[in-house]
Amino acid sequence: MGAEGSADGVEQGGGGVNSEARSSNSETRRSAADRAALILATGCGLGYAPKAPGTFGSLLGLPLVWLIEGMKSSPMAYGVFAVLFCLVGVPICSRGATLFGREDPPQVVYDEIAAFPIVFAFTALTPLSAVLGFVWFRVFDIIKPWPLRRFELLPRGWGIMADDVVAGVFACGGLWVSVWLVEAFWV
Repeated sequence: MGAEGSADGVEQGGGGVNSEARSSNSETRRSAADRAALILATGCGLGYAPKAPGTFGSLLGLPLVWLIEGMKSSPMAYGVFAVLFCLVGVPICSRGATLFGREDPPQVVYDEIAAFPIVFAFTALTPLSAVLGFVWFRVFDIIKPWPLRRFELLPRGWGIMADDVVAGVFACGGLWVSVWLVEAFWV
């Protein structure tokens, strides 16, 4: 643990000999709500991956879709789940950003996870669609074609969530077309 960080990767600031003691004291003062927010915001810690935290965090999106589909939800209920995950994500991502002291910290990956029900809104989860949907989402989330970057300008958790929601919509279209093409020409 360095002078500027803590065990959970949240910057504590400061320096010098007593910085680790300050970090340790700050850790013990963190509320249960803050700890819960960090667990959710970082995708149970996947957001701490040293390389490509968004890609690692996105891996939790597939089990989320699998769970929702496993409930045999109606299309309307599926849509309600997708909207709820996104709305709940706004305060989670806002709190994560505050705790990390950055506008859109890479460790906050809840937004990637919550976008996956949108990616699979019109396509059933299968091994093929899981790979295609994952790839489409990561491509749109990383490249951020117009207008995705504009959504990042929204304040706090809204901006963190919005670009991924729109990337999910784009990926949903890409996935649907890809699966249609595979079924039309290769199956």
